[in-house]
Amino acid sequence: MRRLVFLRRRKETGERRPRGGVFSPLRGSRILAGAVIPALAISPWIGAPTAQEVALPLGTQAPAATLEDLDGNSVQILDYLEEGKPTLIEFWASWCEQCEALQPQMDEVQARFGAEVNLLAVAVAVSQTPRRVKRTVEEQGHSYPFLWDGGGDAVRNYQVPTTSVVVILDGAGKVAYTGSGGSQDLVGAVEILLGG
Repeated sequence: MRRLVFLRRRKETGERRPRGGVFSPLRGSRILAGAVIPALAISPWIGAPTAQEVALPLGTQAPAATLEDLDGNSVQILDYLEEGKPTLIEFWASWCEQCEALQPQMDEVQARFGAEVNLLAVAVAVSQTPRRVKRTVEEQGHSYPFLWDGGGDAVRNYQVPTTSVVVILDGAGKVAYTGSGGSQDLVGAVEILLGG
């Protein structure tokens, strides 16, 4: 249906296909700006951290997921949430350069806000083993929990497309921020969420 609308618009406006033979309905169009700007203006999360929405939509209740701690014990991700206390979850891999770029911010969040915010890392089961994850965590001296997502339950339930995805849950367990990549401002997002 959407293709028919764009083809009809192309016929009415005389718009032509680009040289590569691929029709881009947004080329020369103001549709994107007309849809995005009003959506930003009526966002229910005014004052919330800026979010890229790469995983679950903002306001979604945190889903359950079964993982393992690094000793091989089955755990539930929701057991790591505390009522009234935000939780920052990073989907992480030992080989992930973006995760490595985020580490100084993770350390700063832990140092500055550790009493006010839970930190949790979910180690994805891609090109690493629980043993390698445990060794990396011990070598780097992380003081927050790392969980192994061997079955991919957390990745699926949180709709995580890649590593270095961060999901911040508010004190009620609802998604307040999602982002991806090493250039996220996690300290700023946590400050905003805490009202500081």
